[in-house]
Amino acid sequence: MRPSLRRAFAGIVFLTVIQMVLVQAVPAQTPKTVLLEDLTWTELRDQIQAGKTTIIIPIGGTEQSGPDVAVGKHNARVLALSQRIARGLDNALVAPVIAYVPEGGYAPPTSHMRFPGTITVADDTFEKTLESAANSFKIHGFSHIVFLGDHGGYQADIKRVVARLNKAWSGTTAKAFAPPEYYSASSDGYAQILRQRGYRDTEIGTHAGLADTSLQLAVAPQMVRQDRLRNDSKLGSADGVYGGDPHRATAELGQMGVDMIVTQTISAIKRDTAGR
Repeated sequence: MRPSLRRAFAGIVFLTVIQMVLVQAVPAQTPKTVLLEDLTWTELRDQIQAGKTTIIIPIGGTEQSGPDVAVGKHNARVLALSQRIARGLDNALVAPVIAYVPEGGYAPPTSHMRFPGTITVADDTFEKTLESAANSFKIHGFSHIVFLGDHGGYQADIKRVVARLNKAWSGTTAKAFAPPEYYSASSDGYAQILRQRGYRDTEIGTHAGLADTSLQLAVAPQMVRQDRLRNDSKLGSADGVYGGDPHRATAELGQMGVDMIVTQTISAIKRDTAGR
């Protein structure tokens, strides 16, 4: 081999060795995430052992929300809010979103099932899913299992699940929670904020109106068809908009609701889990 080629080859080998040393010297780092599904099982084990023993189970739903908001509204919203809540708690992780929930019957179609894109499951199926998830987390070391439901239609189901779990877990270190502040802040509490700023109940609405759409603009604006929102004529129940008018919805209004939901839910979870 010519001297010049020998020197070039030696240089390549040297650089390769240095790169291998540098790679080995960089310690593996756990991703800075509160999402359980983004962690490996060993990373999760280590975080639980280090004190992250609260798991938030976010419950959304796949349903129509008028012609201007995508059907995954609840799923995106509860995921975004749950992450903020988990970070505020500093000892919590967030489970995958439960997206299949009771939304009405399908023979014949009732409630939101009258609109394409809505998915429904039976109440007992939904409740068993929640119980199975909670028991899974209990087995792996979580002691505080928190259900956050973004939709009003299944709040009673969640309460039943929590009661059954806590009865079954009596005498153990595990406990299930469903802080009512999460949903009450997103509905009645947020509506009160909007009234104080001069918005009427006929705008605020109960589904896909000003309140609902503003919250979505604050957490997932890509899911709101803002061009249509400004141009659509008055919307009603036939369009999937109940008791409200979303035309004046803004992300700024929605952020007020987001801040209230997050703050009140963090306080409620800290209260409920204190001393446990």
